[in-house]
Amino acid sequence: MNFKGLSYFDPTSFSVPEEEEKEELEDMIQLVVAKNGEEEDEKALPEILPILAIKNTVLFPGVAVPVTTKQQKSIRLAKKAYEAKSMLGVVARKKEEQEDIFHVGTIAKVIKVIRFSDGNTTIVLQGKQRFQIDEIVAREPNLLARIHILPEIIPKPPQKKVRALMQSLKEVAGRILKLSPEIPPEVQVALESVNNAEFLTYFLSSNISADVAYKQKLLEIDDNKERATLLLKYLLKDLEIIELKKEIQNKVHTDIDQQQRDYYLRQQIKVLQDELGDSGTRSEIEELRSRGREKKWPKEAADCFNRELEKAERLSPHAADYPILINHAELLVELPWGELTNDNFHLQQAEKVLNEDHYGLEKIKERILEYLAVHKLKQDMKGPILCLYGPPGVGKTSLGKSIAKAMNRKYVRMSLGGIHDEAEIRGHRKTYIGAMPGKIMQNIKKAKSSNPTFVLDEVDKMSTDFRGDPASALLEVLDPEQNNAFIDNFLEVPYDLSKVLFIATANSLDTIPHALRDRMEVIEVNGYTLEEKVAIAKKHLFPKQREEHGLKPEEVSIHEHAIVKVIEHYTRESGVRDLERKLGRMVRKVAKSIVVGEDYPRKIKKTDVTKLLGKEIFDQEIYQHNTPPGVAIGLAWTSVGGEILFIESSLSRGKGKLTLSGQLGEVMKESAITALSYLKSYADALALDYRVFENYNLHIHVPAGAVPKDGPSAGITLFTSLVSLYTQRKVKDKLAMTGEITLRGKVLPVGGLKEKILAAKRVGIKEIIVSAKNQKDIEEINQDYIKDLVFHYINDIEEVIQLALQPQKVSNAKEWTINLEQHERSGATVKD
Repeated sequence: MNFKGLSYFDPTSFSVPEEEEKEELEDMIQLVVAKNGEEEDEKALPEILPILAIKNTVLFPGVAVPVTTKQQKSIRLAKKAYEAKSMLGVVARKKEEQEDIFHVGTIAKVIKVIRFSDGNTTIVLQGKQRFQIDEIVAREPNLLARIHILPEIIPKPPQKKVRALMQSLKEVAGRILKLSPEIPPEVQVALESVNNAEFLTYFLSSNISADVAYKQKLLEIDDNKERATLLLKYLLKDLEIIELKKEIQNKVHTDIDQQQRDYYLRQQIKVLQDELGDSGTRSEIEELRSRGREKKWPKEAADCFNRELEKAERLSPHAADYPILINHAELLVELPWGELTNDNFHLQQAEKVLNEDHYGLEKIKERILEYLAVHKLKQDMKGPILCLYGPPGVGKTSLGKSIAKAMNRKYVRMSLGGIHDEAEIRGHRKTYIGAMPGKIMQNIKKAKSSNPTFVLDEVDKMSTDFRGDPASALLEVLDPEQNNAFIDNFLEVPYDLSKVLFIATANSLDTIPHALRDRMEVIEVNGYTLEEKVAIAKKHLFPKQREEHGLKPEEVSIHEHAIVKVIEHYTRESGVRDLERKLGRMVRKVAKSIVVGEDYPRKIKKTDVTKLLGKEIFDQEIYQHNTPPGVAIGLAWTSVGGEILFIESSLSRGKGKLTLSGQLGEVMKESAITALSYLKSYADALALDYRVFENYNLHIHVPAGAVPKDGPSAGITLFTSLVSLYTQRKVKDKLAMTGEITLRGKVLPVGGLKEKILAAKRVGIKEIIVSAKNQKDIEEINQDYIKDLVFHYINDIEEVIQLALQPQKVSNAKEWTINLEQHERSGATVKD
């Protein structure tokens, strides 16, 4: 209901208000008036009355309302009626148009016409009696209509139901008044004093909060009991809305009161801090709070941030917990919550960037382009978790930087080598002094992006101790099903790492726990061939060293043959790291000559390499030299690439004792025992006297005794060395082999074949014997790099003897004599 400004109206006391009172008058609602002797006027009403159409208002009998308008036609009509003290017919408009009106209205008297300085005019109308339009007589200059008075049906004497209905109306209206503190208390008194049932319904109908159509419906009802019943329905609806509004306002008011209380307490804290000289900390907290308002972060993070600042405000800056709370809040506000860089979806451009920065590595490049293609089709794709493993110096770490550049992402790198504390990954709990977030969160903050390319370098070199297992902590980071809600112990709220492109690097998979390896997509990065190294040196390494040492291309360049000599005689590696150092050393020599003014080669040739680098470090001839029987060349895989492996064996008088030296592992020792056992069972086919195994001690040695060696791949090399020794047939020159053997004489496939083949080619090997099941691995290698090599694919160990050994014994072959007396004493039977 709307009772604002309601009062009894005295027409004689109404005067034109000042400008400042205009707003109060416009807000004034229906005014209650008393019927005092208007019957004479009503009896003398003419049949045709001028009609005043008003909008958004329905006038009821016995009620006065102010109507403000700018329409000159209505103003002229009101003034004319006011001056003539005549009656008007007042009806409500259905729409904005002047002509579209309701046909039931109220006869009214014009009490006052007030004109304001802004051009508006207020007409105060007093309702008298209901009427209905029978016919529109004229439309110009004003509406004229033929009318008839509508009767009022009032039960006489009042029935009990009617009295109860009136009482209900008063009670509901009273409750509405109590819930509306802005309405003056005099209105309640006026309401209680109304005893006329007809006037009560008109008074309340005029003041309900309802549309014009609902009020018009009340006006058109002739039966006062029926009108009162419908009015009660409207009032109850009004009461329900007001109660709901009151409930909402109470809740809001409670929140505002709490905010005011907090503000008041903060102001007191500020005054106390100023007195204590701690105003700097307050400004620090306010600055953090201001930055927090600008962040678009999850609700959980925002709530945690606000709690930390509230705690910090209650603490002295000298308290032990204060810096931890501030550090935690700073971490929260500095993390790039939901901030993503736009990926480069131009595959041709990305491929061009990868090719410019790295030579070869086709598998990795193809995998990155596949990811970009799928990500372009499915925007919410999770980032892949790749693991690049291979020997040092092949470009695993630098490849991560190129991938970030190709994808237009931020790049961060974290070295895991030597990490043995779980807190390095997951952070410290805030209860510890000097607590910090883990390196994962620190690097995400450093990247200022939630989808960087994140390189986890040397993932195979983590260790474990009493402080935890960092490899296990990485399980959550690298699991696509879990890392969308990674919780750092210091951060304490989930952070989404699912958009991060993780790239782990390793030299070996053996030391990576199986559960961690299972979460990564492993891609092998093999060592480079001679041709690849030459191309990398020409395209990347030498220009880089020349630029770093302040030289220009026209001042110094290098010939391809010179690079080949550096690779073959000054380096021994799968990668190109040592090669880069040697090229840098050559460039420094040239730079020194330029500064001193000495002569120097502008184009470094093969003959200049020795002058610049000194004597050759590695000599290939030692690997190709003629070797005696009992020496075979095997191929081994190491963490730094492939290596050739010499297997040496010798016999000495004894009782058949087997000695193994060269720091061999258990698997390699078992391979030697297996090779010897098979040789004994195959002795007849080789025309060997079985007694030689009992009369001679066998010693197998693998040079470089300080280097641990293990694995089954030296099986056929061990067997070949033994056959060569016992038969005194030399192993062919420039031939190497690799493969595992069984007691049945089968040759099994081995791994690391590319590195082994590259090592063999580096030292000038021309023929290689491998298992037939390794043929598929060799076919994957670029055929241009192995075109000078001959491969022999075998299934049985007998084939090795035919391929590896010379057909004839050496000229100075040793004869293995048998001690017959020893056999006789032992009970053995000797047959000629």
